[in-house]
Amino acid sequence: MSERTRAVVSVTGVVQGVGFRPFVYRTATDNDLAGQVKNTGDGRVTIVLEGPQSGIDAFLATLRTDPPPLARIEDVTVEDGEPAGLDRFEIVASTDSTGGAGTIPPDTAMCDSCLEDLRDPDSRFHGYWATACVDCGPRYTVIRELPYDRPTTSMDDFPMCGQCRADYEEPSDRRYHAQTIACPECGPTLSLLDGDGNARADGDDAIERAGQRLADGELVAIKGIGGTHLACDATDPAVVETLRERTGRPEKPFALMAPDLEAVESVAQVSDTERDALEDTRRPILLLDGRRENRPGWFDTVSPGLHTVGVMLPYSGLHHRLFDHVEGPLVMTSANMPGVPMATDRESILADLDGVIDAALVHDREIVMRCDDSVARFAGGERRFVRRSRGWVPESLPLPSSTETAHDVLALGAEFDATVALTQDGAVVPSQYIGDVDNPETVEYLRETVSHLRDLLGTDPDVVACDAHPDFLTTQEAGAYADREGMAGPIQVQHHHAHAASLLAERERKRAIVIAADGTGYGPDGSIWGGEVLDATLADHDRVGGLSAFELPGGTAAIERPARILASLLDDDDRIDELLLERGTVETAGEAATVRKQVEQDINSPTTTSAGRLLDAVSALLGVCTERSYEGEPAMKLESAAVDGAVLDYDIPYATRDGNRVLDTRQLVRDLDAMADDHPIADVAATAQWALARGLAELSVAVAADRGVDAVGFTGGVAYNDAITRTVRERVEAAGLDFLGHDRVPPGDGGIAYGQVAVTAAREPR
Repeated sequence: MSERTRAVVSVTGVVQGVGFRPFVYRTATDNDLAGQVKNTGDGRVTIVLEGPQSGIDAFLATLRTDPPPLARIEDVTVEDGEPAGLDRFEIVASTDSTGGAGTIPPDTAMCDSCLEDLRDPDSRFHGYWATACVDCGPRYTVIRELPYDRPTTSMDDFPMCGQCRADYEEPSDRRYHAQTIACPECGPTLSLLDGDGNARADGDDAIERAGQRLADGELVAIKGIGGTHLACDATDPAVVETLRERTGRPEKPFALMAPDLEAVESVAQVSDTERDALEDTRRPILLLDGRRENRPGWFDTVSPGLHTVGVMLPYSGLHHRLFDHVEGPLVMTSANMPGVPMATDRESILADLDGVIDAALVHDREIVMRCDDSVARFAGGERRFVRRSRGWVPESLPLPSSTETAHDVLALGAEFDATVALTQDGAVVPSQYIGDVDNPETVEYLRETVSHLRDLLGTDPDVVACDAHPDFLTTQEAGAYADREGMAGPIQVQHHHAHAASLLAERERKRAIVIAADGTGYGPDGSIWGGEVLDATLADHDRVGGLSAFELPGGTAAIERPARILASLLDDDDRIDELLLERGTVETAGEAATVRKQVEQDINSPTTTSAGRLLDAVSALLGVCTERSYEGEPAMKLESAAVDGAVLDYDIPYATRDGNRVLDTRQLVRDLDAMADDHPIADVAATAQWALARGLAELSVAVAADRGVDAVGFTGGVAYNDAITRTVRERVEAAGLDFLGHDRVPPGDGGIAYGQVAVTAAREPR
């Protein structure tokens, strides 16, 4: 008989709530090992093994190479010890928190095995919408605290029946220690309410009647895993228009949920890479190209003026059951009124959506922490997160080794599309999407998110970071955290440096020339930046190029009515007046003259270098979009107008600012105005995008060569534009330089908090 040995193994990463302990049990018994496995309160799993060394070696090899599908192992430590004569292997009760932090698993879509059970008439889970196992279901949105066990989740409200208890305690069952196990006998229940909150049906009948209401053209709120959707029949333009009227979203594109890939492909083009992303267990909303033959006539009512459409596949049992009663795609948009966080319980659904919904399909499992759907797009051939949320949060991201800090950092992001981020054991954990932090309700949601993550991660931040804009509510909140909790700071990080730092940190680079192109960022000189070429490190940045400055007459009014910006970019008064009148920006020639005078006399006309505002102005110039009803609308519609256009021959104009070359925005727009007289709008729009991208890329390549930098990156909201990203990448790679783009962090403001953490950590004295 082989000599017995003992090993104590500690595993960190995503190892709780993902079937890791049952996997350890099976692997240990397969190798004739005795011992135990348990979750710890700091998020680790500890394993004691006793048996022959060959069995322990085989166990460790399997642990490292073939863990459960949802697990992500970050570190494995092994300590030898003296055998204690253990004669069996067992899963033991979790220990309470002893300090430190763990990694919380994200929510995932229903797995194929659970879906088979839902469809199987002979299964006790047949038709049950909330069935789950160790490989699927809610995690982050139901966890109250670590360790991840049923008593620390909202499933504690649903004691297991005898059969679920038996499955839970059977090591060979895939529901072994599945904390969200449930069946029709013991699990959460469904109700269908009318718009006044009166119960109309329960259980399976509630699903069927909700499907019938959707088919009849009603608007139904559907409480899901991490929040609530507003749903309606996407194929009926009149119904979609009713949704727009009731929610005050006249032009904003709505996401679709399609029952299967065949239905997706009837709406949009789907590449192999996109197909894999749609079917991934995380189930994001994916922005797809809607240009296809026989495109359905209702497409433009769902995604007005755009060539893209956001689509996702069902990810919960409730979604699958609904499509038993609904044929076509459904609009599935967040159930909230503008500026208010998404509703998550029966009371808020009925109160917040009063006068909007005709019915609500709700369940009685508490959503501990709301988590919106993730949204992604492939731009320049690479995935770009528009929103990194459900399915990915709260997975950690790297903090470069060069910035390891003895302090824990809390970063509060910017104002729009905000997330927060905290450091944890040498990594960064960004939060789910919070939204636009510009009102008391969203500020409170931000505070709740910070508190929840701090509790789950076991972190106690002693430094707080924020944007440099003095008027952002997140900046004010950072000051409050510093005053209230004695945190150092707030450390104010310039907006575009945070964008650049998020890219450097994600790609684990120390330095690059970075194009940071977006709509708005507070510059150190007090102007509005947004079209910058930066020589960036994590700790600092140098502005070495970008766009020449122009004005925004009327400030916010110019953002909402971008034709006003033309009063700064064009030099012909008559032409300016003509455009302002034709685009409906003003009603009289006198009002047009007033807009021009605002620029001439510098009255409420802030200076900007914003690439986003430049694209907005071109969109208005060409009559593509003259009034903004949602963030990014004019530039997004310009991209769609340009998608089938041909780039015209054009020499990009440059100017000089503070000794650096910049793209001459005024000359560019004047040239585009002249082109529009003789060329199709699509070609002029394509040329505008190309000139912006190629101009910034040329400036960056030249600076990189001059300064001996080997990489050029592209970040900011403009990086979502596929044509612009491809043009930048092609020029950078043609110059023999590395092109850096985002993959794990949103290039937009959803990545700002991550960048703020990286900058703060890099600046810490060593």
